[in-house]
Amino acid sequence: MCGIAGFFSTTARSPEVAARMLASLTPRGPDAQAGQLWDADFQASSSGVHNALLHTRLAIIDPHPRSNQPMRNHRGDVWISYNGEVYGWQEDARLLTAMGYTFDTSCDTEFILHAYEAWGIDMLPRLRGKFAIALLDLRQQCLWLISDRLGQKPIVYHHDGEDFGFASTLRALLPFLPIERRSFDHDAIDAYLAHRYIPTPATIIKSIRRLPPGHHLRFDLRRREVEIQSYWQASTAADDAPSWQDELTQAVALRTVADRPIGLLLSGGIDSTVLAWLLTETGHRDITAYTVAFADPSFDEAPLARQIAARLQMKVQTLDFCSDWCEDFTQIVAALDEPFADPSAFPLWLLIRQLSPQVKVVLSGDGGDELLAGYKRYRQHLRSAWRPALPLPVIVDARAKGWRKTLCEASMPWTEAYSLRFSGMIPNQRHWLQPDFQGRRTYWRYPDPLPADPRQQLLAIDRMNALPDYILRKADLCSMAHGVELRAPFMDHRFIEALTCLDSRQLYTQPPKALLRQICPLIDEMQLLKNKKRGFSPPLAQGLRLKMSARLDGLGERLKALSSGQIDAGRTDQMIQGWRLGCGAQDEQILQLLILDESLRQLNSIG
Repeated sequence: MCGIAGFFSTTARSPEVAARMLASLTPRGPDAQAGQLWDADFQASSSGVHNALLHTRLAIIDPHPRSNQPMRNHRGDVWISYNGEVYGWQEDARLLTAMGYTFDTSCDTEFILHAYEAWGIDMLPRLRGKFAIALLDLRQQCLWLISDRLGQKPIVYHHDGEDFGFASTLRALLPFLPIERRSFDHDAIDAYLAHRYIPTPATIIKSIRRLPPGHHLRFDLRRREVEIQSYWQASTAADDAPSWQDELTQAVALRTVADRPIGLLLSGGIDSTVLAWLLTETGHRDITAYTVAFADPSFDEAPLARQIAARLQMKVQTLDFCSDWCEDFTQIVAALDEPFADPSAFPLWLLIRQLSPQVKVVLSGDGGDELLAGYKRYRQHLRSAWRPALPLPVIVDARAKGWRKTLCEASMPWTEAYSLRFSGMIPNQRHWLQPDFQGRRTYWRYPDPLPADPRQQLLAIDRMNALPDYILRKADLCSMAHGVELRAPFMDHRFIEALTCLDSRQLYTQPPKALLRQICPLIDEMQLLKNKKRGFSPPLAQGLRLKMSARLDGLGERLKALSSGQIDAGRTDQMIQGWRLGCGAQDEQILQLLILDESLRQLNSIG
């Protein structure tokens, strides 16, 4: 796991630009930092830099310095800067060896480099895992950027028609941008208020875009042109492909390969229990499980997690969640890169910080709910799948009263109204806060064409939006902030393709995820299907009202200034005052405003 960045400029840049980009990525790669700098003709240069590939390394496989990046081929005409982990590549490496390629390391980076030399961009079907890859091909005078199929590893880029830059994070790319290219995107601010995050391909900076999952980008160094194409869609596995049980078992086994200590995030829920079962069944009882204890019993799954670990004879360590998350508020906002307001990011960031001295790789159950319709929001929204959009009036009000939200939902097309099942601000509230801004009802991307089945529509929408931009982005940012690699076996693309062979009755059971009984008898033994699903969000009210109260003073004026007048100061303060008086349960919306304020302030301060 690593941080990557680079730029290709028509004008000379100071080496300090590359140094600042590397410094921003250091938490993602604390073990080694390096850059390859060139002049306009791709001759090595330490001054007057036109072109650069940068890398910070978290060494998981083959920690020897020989595996550091940027890495070049033997002729020096193909370079790679890569963030991620590719699994099960050894058989293809033997094929490459038979073709005459020599391996000097035992890391997947060199495999990707030689695979590209041999097969070009057609190598992609051979890559199983998560990755953000930058390949510089001086033979063809082009740069390839490649995002993994599910969006587990981030990559953003800037292209102004001439100059091109990219990075793992928006903050690492900012030193490459002149000040006049750093203006905030008004649509992105509204999108953040709507969804709690900024959906791909936008970012909070107008001139920076995010490469969608399952896409590759080609930048032509001569013509200075960009081409973006999709290279993967989940498709039915071949008739002779292994079963989904075999694919998931292999996905877990492949993710135990590491030269650094490994842990498991065990919540007591079905998905992480399945992982714990498969680990112990394949002999990995030496892996420590980590669980979080909350003081509030309604949030606390630690007792059940300890029972599961004891049943499996797995070591378990309970980490107490410090409810005083407010002390780390500024650091957590910085780690989340741009405005991002999922409350569960706070306990996840704190959990990873506590376990990072002990392990450098952790497995998690991320993605199981999106694959098997585990969230109750699917069942809730399917109840109204029959209805058309109704011509109802929009009631502009800062308060999210239940009937107002219902009216708002009924006035939207059914698939768009699904976005209101999340805890962002409904269009009424957003219009209240931004009276002179005409935003969109939703900023999500939608499959084209939409599946015919309504349940499949919701799952497809989640896989394009909430899964990569919310669940997986949060996991990457919170773990890499502490130099820890998070691996999610349910996000294995071969497992996902194997699931597509099943019909809806097998996949979407009542209760949800009963399918997983077939691979994990512990689900029935511990009666996990009967348990109420609990979130991972911390209690917010006390912290907001006591520790964060001072930040709310003057928030309206600050947001007005930061948004260039888009957010109304008086209405913002009126919303806060209503919340302080107990008019509506809006803790998460108030947190959204606080995070937006702090995030924009931090981004403005980056040199």
